Amino acid sequence: MSQQGDRPATTDDWWGRLYDESARDTGPAGTPDDTIDDRFDSAADTLGGGDDLPSTRTYGHAVDAIAVDDDEDDAGDDEDEGVGPASRPPAWWESPGGRPVTRTPAPAPESAPAPAPEPSVPTPAPAAPAPLTPRPRAPWEPPPAAFDPPDPAADPTPPPAPPPAAPRDPRAADPRPPAPAPPPPPPAPAPAARISHVGDSPPTYEPEPTALPAADAEELDQLVADTVLDGARYGTYTLRAASLRGDSARYRGEPRRDALLTARFGAGPGALVLVAVATGARATEGAHLSAADACRWIGGAVGRSHSRLAEDIRAGRRGDLKSGLHRLTDRTYGKLRARAAELGRDPEEYTASLRCLLLSADPDCRTRVFFGVGGGGLFRLRDGAWQDLEPLVPEPSAIRGAPVVGYGSVPTGAGAATEQTPDGDRLTMDLEITKAPGPLVEEPVPPPPEPFRFRASVARPGDTLLLTSVGLAEPLRGVPALGDELAARWADGEPPGLATYLADVALRAKGYADDRTAVGVWEA
Repeated sequence: MSQQGDRPATTDDWWGRLYDESARDTGPAGTPDDTIDDRFDSAADTLGGGDDLPSTRTYGHAVDAIAVDDDEDDAGDDEDEGVGPASRPPAWWESPGGRPVTRTPAPAPESAPAPAPEPSVPTPAPAAPAPLTPRPRAPWEPPPAAFDPPDPAADPTPPPAPPPAAPRDPRAADPRPPAPAPPPPPPAPAPAARISHVGDSPPTYEPEPTALPAADAEELDQLVADTVLDGARYGTYTLRAASLRGDSARYRGEPRRDALLTARFGAGPGALVLVAVATGARATEGAHLSAADACRWIGGAVGRSHSRLAEDIRAGRRGDLKSGLHRLTDRTYGKLRARAAELGRDPEEYTASLRCLLLSADPDCRTRVFFGVGGGGLFRLRDGAWQDLEPLVPEPSAIRGAPVVGYGSVPTGAGAATEQTPDGDRLTMDLEITKAPGPLVEEPVPPPPEPFRFRASVARPGDTLLLTSVGLAEPLRGVPALGDELAARWADGEPPGLATYLADVALRAKGYADDRTAVGVWEA
């Protein structure tokens, strides 16, 4: 054993000291009392010495080869004496070579492994015991015999949980009687069936399209759809517009002669909404083209002057609006006549009736302006009754122009020149002087054009303004049941949806099969 402070012995030092030739031989001691009992006692002392920690003490010269963790006093004593404790002779199993023998204390009796914690099994009733978890078998324990009775604790299958208790009725503890159930609501009235036609008998033609108009591969841009539907909301009004082919045109495969244009010019409160409805001349080729041209040209004219028109509408300048819109309408019909000349057709063939609405987008402006030329209808639904707002104009045959001075007419009335002086003398004498000839007229004078129509009205909340083409204006005036049905459908004052509005406009009446175009304006 090394002294305190020396370098601890290593494996190489122990090997060198063990086989060093200068080392003293550790043979058997020369003690005569070396019996079996002594050796047994020595072995017992060595193995059961009562030390808590294993010891690495050896006897003989090998004691210096292993470092032990004993106190300094014992280490110094063993080194000084050079022999093991009690200075007894080595036992029979101790070899002369001095191989170290390790003394290990007897192992403590192994305790059984702690059982696993019982799993937390929810139990509805507190009286039901929780199932036991079987103790796992240790590796050194033999398996149970086949003939041993089964151990209930070792059964891995937990017992079935008892059924949950029935929920307690909260009303059982309430001494008051239960409140009576509310009576069922009355059944909602069944919606009235929407009719598709008015009158005693249905119309002759089918209600849906059957034939398409003929198409030209080089002129596909001239095709028009069977139905056009549009809508918008500005200021205090809601706009609905629809145009559809009549029953006869659908049956014969003819194009729709009615044209519809909805356009907004500008933005914000100063914006102006234009709705134009045109109908081509009946029984003429290209009637749908002349109607489309009329809508397009009046739209362009209004769009270029929309700022001034919107200002006049908000300011209520009725005279300025009438004169200005009259000029724009005349220019549109002038273009139609020019277009007819380009096509080599008569102006009466390439023309159309034109009716328009101007609506301001300003919420504070409720002035609605109508203008146009030709047939159609302008109606207002107020307080459940229809009002015909079509401006009254004289018949074309009743229109007489004022005499033109200088062509043989005699001026009369206030301010007219008199033929004699205050004294009664005539200014001139009839000397049979030949009068200047009138204008040369080789063809009969054409009849005067249809008069220009204009109306500006102020809308009230709840009003419904309806602008129509001839195809819907005629049945509204000729079949009172049609107006009554539309008034009943629009009685609540709420604007219908686009699909509903289209179904309302398509309400048919026997004997009226022309195209239909209608523009509705619902006032909030």
